[in-house]
Amino acid sequence: MFAQLLLMMVVPALLAAAAVWDLASFTIPNYLSLALVALFGVFALTTGFSAGDAGLHLLACLVALAIGFTMFALNYIGGGDAKLFAALALWLGPHDLVAYSLVATMLGGVLTLTLLAVRQLPLPAGLARQGWILKLHDSRSGIPYGVALAAGFFVILPQAEIFRLAAIG
Repeated sequence: MFAQLLLMMVVPALLAAAAVWDLASFTIPNYLSLALVALFGVFALTTGFSAGDAGLHLLACLVALAIGFTMFALNYIGGGDAKLFAALALWLGPHDLVAYSLVATMLGGVLTLTLLAVRQLPLPAGLARQGWILKLHDSRSGIPYGVALAAGFFVILPQAEIFRLAAIG
């Protein structure tokens, strides 16, 4: 029951906070990614992960961190996005990381194309008074990729191994 609460309430709340924060400020606070990592430890203990399974999830996290920081170094994503990606990879492990990466990438592409199109349109006067919307609308701004990372997790979760583990843990 506790594992289900973590996975179905706490993790989504942290991901929603990360997405909103990224949308509003183009940053994702480190404490959100660190909280996800810490909560995974609690989840693993609660569901009886073996040391081998935990090691595989940690390996997925490290691979995702290397990929994320490479993309950050190439200026494709922000540092907060790279850390969030790694934290979510820890949760998903090697079983679901590839599917998650594909879904998040597709959602990121849709988000990017949508923002690029919307940025070509003038802002209504009421929205133009909001600083965060002005920044989001600015063509020199980046893409709040944390939104796609969070959405991708929500899409993949019902089919993910951790979902099954939470149900029996």
